[in-house]
Amino acid sequence: MVKAIYPNTPKHASYDVVIVGGAMYGASISWWLTECAGFDGRILVVERDSTYEFASTVHTNSCIRQQFSRAINVKISQFGAEFINNFRQFMGGDPRVPDLVLQSFGYLYLADSEDFLNSLQEAQKLQAAQGAATQFMTRAEIAAEYPFYQLEDILGGNHNRVNEGYFDGGTMFDWWKKSGRERGVEYIENEVVSMAKNSAGTAVETVTLKSGEVISCGTVVNASGPRAARTAAMAGISLPVEPRKRYTYIFAAEKPLDQDLPLTIDPSGVHFRTEGNYYMAGSAPEPEDDLAVAPDDFNADHSLWENKVWPIIANRIPQFEAIKLVNSWVGHYAYNTLDQNAVIGRHGTVDNFIFANGFSGHGLQQSPALGRGISELIAYGAYRTLDLSAFSFARIENNETFDEKAVI
Repeated sequence: MVKAIYPNTPKHASYDVVIVGGAMYGASISWWLTECAGFDGRILVVERDSTYEFASTVHTNSCIRQQFSRAINVKISQFGAEFINNFRQFMGGDPRVPDLVLQSFGYLYLADSEDFLNSLQEAQKLQAAQGAATQFMTRAEIAAEYPFYQLEDILGGNHNRVNEGYFDGGTMFDWWKKSGRERGVEYIENEVVSMAKNSAGTAVETVTLKSGEVISCGTVVNASGPRAARTAAMAGISLPVEPRKRYTYIFAAEKPLDQDLPLTIDPSGVHFRTEGNYYMAGSAPEPEDDLAVAPDDFNADHSLWENKVWPIIANRIPQFEAIKLVNSWVGHYAYNTLDQNAVIGRHGTVDNFIFANGFSGHGLQQSPALGRGISELIAYGAYRTLDLSAFSFARIENNETFDEKAVI
């Protein structure tokens, strides 16, 4: 058993902010709070497993893109790229902090129908209007740039090689934790098992830990990833977020490509890209199997690679007919069943309960901007940099979807 790196017992009986979950969003929000001028509140981050063995954060593919169909999602990723490209400066110029490199091999969306083609062209115009470098490419242009694709069924695609690709998300996560703790953020390995509200039901007054301590709190942040619905339920709130399996595969090619492979989103939904000297592919289960699972269910369907993923890759890139699977793993999306977009901000009735949930695969790339925004909401009572109100819980209550077409 791996020894916990955090203590189990909180130092105090009362905190201004209690964050339930210490993975990417718990780390981001708590660190950004230390950046908020004038905020000097006491912060407790409660993480149930300080090894993060099964956290979505450590199973991420560490990618970022600006190719979304809603302007606010484009802006969120643009700040994410700015943060990555200037990581040390954002971390206060600390010479210990390494530079992060955004490997901008780009995302390439391939369309095999007129409807999808039209959707990509509309999205390209929106992205360009926000300053993104996305380009629409005809089938002939794709073939000229990337001759290894089989494109008989493809009508065109969107591609952006400026600030789109992958980076070392683990280093960003580690430094948010390290810097936050050095600035006074308190992390413990424990678990919130219940919450108590005031008599009016308008605020969470205390949280109870698995070890028995009852902690008074000014604000509670739900940063519980795939367990978000369980945390919300402690405050009497129904949240449509559930764990869903997503598969990642690392493979070697007998005949490697002679150029970098963009993160290619096949019309099937399977995606694949360069990964150092190897290649990485990702896939959802078959539609009939893409259902909620238990938060601790990481059992793999080993037939998915042979029956779905490999055939799709080999069809799209014939040079990949001879490939060898090197590694694979199962992670969880914190899947928002309403519209596959983030749920952030205050609850309408339980005013001191704040959501940071339901990212549905966008969490890592959105964590710099959304962590900053949530910290502003806590420290100042309002968003100051980006208006993130479109992601509020009110849309969940009103069953109003935030329509984002570019969901992988």
